[in-house]
Amino acid sequence: MVVTLATLTFERDGNTDGATACTKRVNMSSRALVGNVSEWLRQTVEMFDASQSVANVNIAVAKSAPKGATAVAYAVATKGAVARQLGVNRSGLDANNFDGKVGQLLAVPNGDGVVYAIGVGDPDSIDLAAVRTAAANFARATSKHAHLAINLADLGHLDAKAAGHAGAEGALLGSYRYVGLKNDESGASKLTDLTLIAGDKRTKGVQQGADRGAIVAGAAALSRELANTPPTYLNAKDIAVKAVEIGAATGLEVEVFNKDQLTQMGCGGMIGVNRGSTEPPRMIKLTYSPRTAKNAKVAHLAMVGKGVMYDSGGISLKPSNPSHVAMKMDMSGAASVLSAMSALKALKCKAKVTAWLMCTDNMPSGSALKLGDVLTMRNGKTVEIHNTDAEGRLVLADGLSLAVEDEPDGIVDIATLTGSALGALGTEIACLLGTNQDFVEQVKTSSADVDEPVWQLPMETKRYRKLLDSVVADMRNIGGPYGGTITAGIFLSEFTGDVPYAHLDIAGPMENAGDGGLQAKGASGFGTRLLIDLACNFTAPTDGASHTA
Repeated sequence: MVVTLATLTFERDGNTDGATACTKRVNMSSRALVGNVSEWLRQTVEMFDASQSVANVNIAVAKSAPKGATAVAYAVATKGAVARQLGVNRSGLDANNFDGKVGQLLAVPNGDGVVYAIGVGDPDSIDLAAVRTAAANFARATSKHAHLAINLADLGHLDAKAAGHAGAEGALLGSYRYVGLKNDESGASKLTDLTLIAGDKRTKGVQQGADRGAIVAGAAALSRELANTPPTYLNAKDIAVKAVEIGAATGLEVEVFNKDQLTQMGCGGMIGVNRGSTEPPRMIKLTYSPRTAKNAKVAHLAMVGKGVMYDSGGISLKPSNPSHVAMKMDMSGAASVLSAMSALKALKCKAKVTAWLMCTDNMPSGSALKLGDVLTMRNGKTVEIHNTDAEGRLVLADGLSLAVEDEPDGIVDIATLTGSALGALGTEIACLLGTNQDFVEQVKTSSADVDEPVWQLPMETKRYRKLLDSVVADMRNIGGPYGGTITAGIFLSEFTGDVPYAHLDIAGPMENAGDGGLQAKGASGFGTRLLIDLACNFTAPTDGASHTA
């Protein structure tokens, strides 16, 4: 790992704290996240890290349930044979209102522990999403058990690697529980061992898939953990330190840029949004380079993540409501990108991937950005501010401009960007827009494969670009009361040049109101698994592919 040491310094009222503090904190346990709102509040806080609980589970594959497993699950479809180990036949299941639909669960106590029937749906159409959901619900229902086993032997029609991946990923993410600063840690997952049961000829494939599933689940859990963390304990400086730590552990090159450097680089969006905060900004560049033959050409993907660590709305102050409380999660895009990058080496991703995390607070104060102010962005374009709560696109604009300078084959950004996206598609589907349909289709394919749903909206530049016109600058940062997700995408596309570009607005699925399937209450980590799949399967978009209008 390569770290630009000159950038690993922290400001305090315009000065630096020094690299010594950085070094000390980089060497801290990954279970610790540091909170530093002001000097008098600065302290090292030992927080329970649920993502480590997920990452540390031992996964094995066996031909039968091990004696140590105290809860064992058997897949049951809506019709067909029922595993004899359940100790109950189809009539008995029916009598308990269990018919094998996806997500159903039935506990059957026996002398050695508990066995579970887990519904996987129609046997003629069982897919990996059903396996993930069934495994997740089982793990959630058995949170007090340390050793679980899931029987995949009766799912022989599914590819062994894929089944193993889905089973492990589902169980691990279903076990995730954020604990954070609670004194009572009893709600945390007790899971330490997971055994997947497979037939003789499928054992190796299931193990290989399970190992990959564990890596992906660990990354998604990390994304949830970061987004769930209170803003006092995870500001821009802290996530930069965390990125350095993660980079050292996962083979990434890491560069951290401070406020002075961002000013020198002409990143007017970052500096403008940060003006109202006492906490300085950080921009973090992560680079993953695959092992390839010398001079071999590889596809190059760039990712840009919105990292607004806390969003008050600035001078355009948000109302004090449940939505405002969730604004510690306005850095979910950056969390997803950082977490996705952490998995690429272990998964032997074949593409080169460069990531930019644009991290700052958006606060109101005497020095905050004003309505009517004009910012000059990294690529030289000027932007008039009509709403300081439309700040995510400002920091992303600088990140996208820098990404273009690296000449990638495609750029994807991810952000909790607009309330319009939530209004349009609700809380379970992200909005997708793009300038190159070939690239957009790659994002759609990854979305379907990992079951993180997206829906494409049109990049209607010809019709709606005029809504961003400004009297005093090249453009303004909002486009009016309607079509906000589309005009935000058009705004961002002004900073991507001719590079194929896809934009993910995850404002809707950022947070879960309750437990269900793979998801746990709180931050969802949405987009992490999608980005991992996209990177691992990325190919340079077709030259001349049709651009969306």
